[in-house]
Amino acid sequence: MGLINNIKDAFNKAEFTVAPNKKLKTLSADFKKNFDLTLCFYKGATLADPELTLAALNKKTTKEVKAAADGLKIKGSMKVGDVEKLFDQQFGVTVQVKDKAAKTLVPNGITLGQAARGEY
Repeated sequence: MGLINNIKDAFNKAEFTVAPNKKLKTLSADFKKNFDLTLCFYKGATLADPELTLAALNKKTTKEVKAAADGLKIKGSMKVGDVEKLFDQQFGVTVQVKDKAAKTLVPNGITLGQAARGEY
């Protein structure tokens, strides 16, 4: 079943787009809808205000947020750590992927699809 799930993950939920004018809570909700996981945005070491947009977050952190960057294309077959790095590289923002309930960090070495199925 693992091989079949991995193939499904490669084609399922093929795109997740990030727009700089969307609020962080909307981006998190969209991510949860697509991947059944929680996406948490950070301002430094603390959680960012979910009412902020990516553009507004730039004014609240010492790290430069690249709010004008192009959207991301994220697939269920991507590893959690790679997704987190992609957000940092594309937007200069720190994110962490957590389980659906937002209680547990998902290990970086597994795919989003595996994480959504609780395979860790």
